[in-house]
Amino acid sequence: MATRFSKETYLYWYELMQLIRQFELKAEEMYKMAGKIRGFFHAYIGQEAIAAGCMTATRPEDPFITAYRDHGLALAKGTSANACMAELYGKATGCAKGKGGSMHFFDVKNRFFGGHGIVGAQIGTGAGLAFAEKYRGTDNVVLCFFGDGAARQGMLHETFNLAMTWKLPVVFICENNNYAMGTSVERTSNVLDIYKLADAYEMPADKVDGMAAEAVHEGIVRAVKRAREGDGPTLIELKTYRYKGHSISDPQKYRTKEEVEEYKAKDPISMVLKTIRDNKFATDEEIKAIDDRINTVVEESVKFAEESPWPDDSEVLKDVYIDQSYPFIVD
Repeated sequence: MATRFSKETYLYWYELMQLIRQFELKAEEMYKMAGKIRGFFHAYIGQEAIAAGCMTATRPEDPFITAYRDHGLALAKGTSANACMAELYGKATGCAKGKGGSMHFFDVKNRFFGGHGIVGAQIGTGAGLAFAEKYRGTDNVVLCFFGDGAARQGMLHETFNLAMTWKLPVVFICENNNYAMGTSVERTSNVLDIYKLADAYEMPADKVDGMAAEAVHEGIVRAVKRAREGDGPTLIELKTYRYKGHSISDPQKYRTKEEVEEYKAKDPISMVLKTIRDNKFATDEEIKAIDDRINTVVEESVKFAEESPWPDDSEVLKDVYIDQSYPFIVD
């Protein structure tokens, strides 16, 4: 059967989504069974198509910024599994030197700017990153991710106003997984289609199937093209779903098992794998080789985290402020 995307794209999507899925499952295991990971933990399981589609729709130099459900996007942007797992363990070799933990991944080298624990705060910061890119004269585009709960924050409206006024190169992406913690969209807003919030600012907007890597890619490509050409921001609502609770301690009593299973029936990884098999893009042996490679990477990340040192006490007050030599601010 004909596909809109190449064999290489589908294999890339499959490997990336499997890496995210297996990393999250292993990290959850180390949290629950081994007690190696402390604090909050928000899994990206179910939302992997978003990371995959956004990566093929952007360039490596395009900054990403998100909320605290950040592991998947960090891995997608190129942060190593070792650095991610070590950060979850609170080790000095982590991507934030072990001081950020699950909610505050950060990787300047790979243009991943968090990981933010305050709901909606990254929306304003994302616009700030876009302002910096415009000020410096680049054609980079910022992808700013937030959840449906953050769409209720005043920060969103203030930021939308300025972003449109200044025509900032940013794509605002609402990962609408139906629940803000345990509260459904229906219980928090009269506007159930979040993309319509852009209408008040005459901002272009779209609603996209966030469970399909193909649809995510195409929606983000349109928005990124507009921003790169100097026409300003777009709001994309990606309809997605998380298979796990809001955090690892969430009993999920606000939704039925039938609802979860309904979404699992259109699992993004299974859909991509079906396309690969239907089109004979890879044999069963080649798919197994990908899976085995990912499993090795994930297992090695645990070993790396286990053997890494704890941060030195002298690190406590470091990185609180930045100086004028910070490479992102001054060329």
